[in-house]
Amino acid sequence: MPTFRVWAPERRQGALDLGDQRLPMRRHDGGWWTIDAEAVPGADYAYRLDGGPPRPDPRSPWQPAGVHGPSRLLDHGMFVWSDRDWRPPPLASGVLYELHIGTFTVAGTFDAAIDKLAHLADLGITHVELMPVQEFSGARGWGYDGVDLYAPHHAYGGPDGLKRLVDAAHGCGLAVVLDVVYNHLGPTGNYLGEFGPYFTDRYGSPWGPAVNFDGPGSDEVRRFVCDNALMWLRDYHLDALRIDAVHALIDLSAVHILEQLAEEVEQLGRVLGRRLTLIAESDLNDPRLVRPRRLGGYGIDAQWSDDVHHALHALLTGERDGYYADFGSIADVATALRDAYVYAGRYSAFRGRRHGRAPTGLPGDAFVAFLQNHDQIGNRARGERSTHLMSPRRAMIGAALVLTAPFVPLLFQGEEWGASTPFQYFTGHEDAELGERVRIGRREEFARFDWSPDDVPDPQDEATFLRSKLDWNETAQPGHRELLDWHRALIALRRQTSELLDGRREAVCTRYDEAAQWLVVERGSMAIAVNFADRRQAVPLTGAALEVVLSSAAGASLDAHGITLGPESAAILRLR
Repeated sequence: MPTFRVWAPERRQGALDLGDQRLPMRRHDGGWWTIDAEAVPGADYAYRLDGGPPRPDPRSPWQPAGVHGPSRLLDHGMFVWSDRDWRPPPLASGVLYELHIGTFTVAGTFDAAIDKLAHLADLGITHVELMPVQEFSGARGWGYDGVDLYAPHHAYGGPDGLKRLVDAAHGCGLAVVLDVVYNHLGPTGNYLGEFGPYFTDRYGSPWGPAVNFDGPGSDEVRRFVCDNALMWLRDYHLDALRIDAVHALIDLSAVHILEQLAEEVEQLGRVLGRRLTLIAESDLNDPRLVRPRRLGGYGIDAQWSDDVHHALHALLTGERDGYYADFGSIADVATALRDAYVYAGRYSAFRGRRHGRAPTGLPGDAFVAFLQNHDQIGNRARGERSTHLMSPRRAMIGAALVLTAPFVPLLFQGEEWGASTPFQYFTGHEDAELGERVRIGRREEFARFDWSPDDVPDPQDEATFLRSKLDWNETAQPGHRELLDWHRALIALRRQTSELLDGRREAVCTRYDEAAQWLVVERGSMAIAVNFADRRQAVPLTGAALEVVLSSAAGASLDAHGITLGPESAAILRLR
């Protein structure tokens, strides 16, 4: 007989709806309500507080009817796994691949994604990173407005669908990372505030009420978040979590929620006998995130490095709007490829202040680097990819620099073949008023950048979602096929070359000529030479080159002084 329990400390009465029964619940110390009731997996239930309407369980494991429907009991022990001997590859030598379940395939489900795992394994990917799959309003969306944080989205295939995907990925040698959002919840179906003080008005959030991590009642809120993270790793066999926008997790406690989470995840890994990993997204350039706890840090394993992206994007595209105004030189790229942070106490004109702190003593594999990700594409008005904004030759340069850097590289779905489909911001809110507010807000946001409203796709229009689905037929088409081969070759070289897997940032040497537009990155006996100019030119090397291992364009030639490269091209060389 299962025990139903829910935390509602400020309520005077609690009841359980189970089938056609309404059962009174008993209050306990700490604000918990419980009842033992006859029920089997698959039974639907909901809670009523102070005689109010039925609400889903805040810890609902399954919402088959969406965010407003009843919760459904789930027995995780009923799924038959085949990954008993699975051990994830280390993140330090990994290659991440971010994907959105709804647009990764035509069907847009967990099961459909399984059919593409062989492609990822053949490409050389080691870790598949799923954008959020927690239950959110409607059938389509990015997932960052989830409200039932314990329940895999019903439109994607629910709990068993996610388990089948993870099990199949492990069978292909692929670890699975899940994007989780703990800085806010979505507006529709967000009933947590009715149950308890999950939110606070002492702080703000760009997306809605801030989560209460340090005020009255925050012990149970912190428990809610940590238990959620542990559930994904334990019950769904996930290998890592990527924590969204941790700079919006405001916590003035002596032990920050991220430090608590890292410690509990590490302990779970010891119990399970496998390494579990946490990756944080932050724009603070604060090395405390990834510094070990024994040295006063939070102990997160790695963080996304926006500066690497911004430096590469600004140089390769020429864009200088918004935060790109702080970037654009080859010197910035050279700094990024060595230090991860371009802004490490340096004045930022975009922010109007100094920004960041030097990541002294931290290895390269504490940072995740990328040329593209969902944010940097989808938060543009039209959702353009890098290959829409730069020449194919420059896209190959960007791939070469990311995949030979001392950081953990990440690709975004379709990047490997230069997908022509955009990745646009789309929603499927069932609340018409909310949908209209999102539509108007999106247009007003880009009106500040002189975009015409007609140029901003309607997020609520299903066509915006459908345009964002990958066209897998492109992988065999001219132009796309060559870029795919380039990525495959780069990843293979990275995995086979010890110098390229060396995470010591101090072993990275960079030289460049801003006027001539060339850059050389040396990593032990390997060198990456890049010609950003639109003309053929010689790039000097400090030592003699033994051979050209890979080149993005034909015609690269060695002599006693260096290498001559064609316009907008890169080559990877082995030095004597």
